[in-house]
Amino acid sequence: MGFDFGRVFTAIGIFLAFLFIRRIFSRLVLNRIARLTAKTKTEADDRIIRALKNPIRLVPIVFGLFLSFEYLQLEGDMSIIANNLIRTLVVFTLFWTLFRACNEFSYMLEKLDQVFPPALVDWLGKTLKVIVVIIGGATVLEIWGVNVGALIAGLGLFGVAVALGAQDLFKNLIAGILVIAENRFGVGDWVRVDGVVEGTVESIGFRSTRIRQFDKAPVFVPNTKLADNAVTNFSAMTHRRIYWMIGVEYRTTVEQLHQIRDGIDALITDNPDFAQPPEVSSFVRIDKFAASSIDIMLYCFTKTTNWGEWLEIKERLACDIKEVVEGAGSGFAFPSQSIYLESMPEGADTPEIFVPPEEAAKA
Repeated sequence: MGFDFGRVFTAIGIFLAFLFIRRIFSRLVLNRIARLTAKTKTEADDRIIRALKNPIRLVPIVFGLFLSFEYLQLEGDMSIIANNLIRTLVVFTLFWTLFRACNEFSYMLEKLDQVFPPALVDWLGKTLKVIVVIIGGATVLEIWGVNVGALIAGLGLFGVAVALGAQDLFKNLIAGILVIAENRFGVGDWVRVDGVVEGTVESIGFRSTRIRQFDKAPVFVPNTKLADNAVTNFSAMTHRRIYWMIGVEYRTTVEQLHQIRDGIDALITDNPDFAQPPEVSSFVRIDKFAASSIDIMLYCFTKTTNWGEWLEIKERLACDIKEVVEGAGSGFAFPSQSIYLESMPEGADTPEIFVPPEEAAKA
């Protein structure tokens, strides 16, 4: 085939030599730099070294392959193929470095959590990676003689057809951008979408958002549902509310009502678990005369928003209120209904009671 086997073996030796240099370079230089950056207080330099380590280790391979081809002195089509292969590896190394650097860009944006929501940072990182891949792929195609401009123009009509059929996809994409821009919720938040779902947000995607219900079943909600429906973000609560109607018996006296009201009010004001005015509104008032009880309204807020802690506080409060009511000599009312029977007076218009003949004879 016109090859000088002596030159071929020498070229292979050159390439293997650079593989050996690559291994030494990785152990002596890159690992040494990694150990030095691990001693610093910042994490940015560690992440940069991890991102650049593999692309840098590819450089000796590309350089060794280039010198091997140059030593072979290829001609004609083989020279063109070898040249395009080297250029492709150079472009691949460059865009691989940029691709891995996108993760570090996302990490830097995460530090600005008050400006950029985590979901937006995730989207920006993914978008940058897609852009890098597209540009890198187009560059490689140009190296091998593929006219990317003509290819894009040829795909134009196909793209229009796809766009018409993918209107829902673009609607959901825009809705997802609006949700993230408005910072309605983030990953890990407990949300309720009216008429759709309630649960914990696990991820916000380009088309849909994954919400895991409390029965642990995942629900994939299109982003348009999140943009068009009211969304309640329970994780954004500052306090948790307790709103009760406590019904006591009608036999309770006014003095007992005042004693019960003051006792419940003391349970709220003297307890550090409850927030106090003017931070929040807090009321304990005799509210109304219900069908079978005198209702006392309790309206207060706990400092914690954790559901488990809130349930414990409610439990203790319920037991304390029972002691207050019983200590006042009253009791809790329950729904009841009284039926009054009234006898009709006998008169001229009152019909006689029919007595059967046998009963009349016995009488």
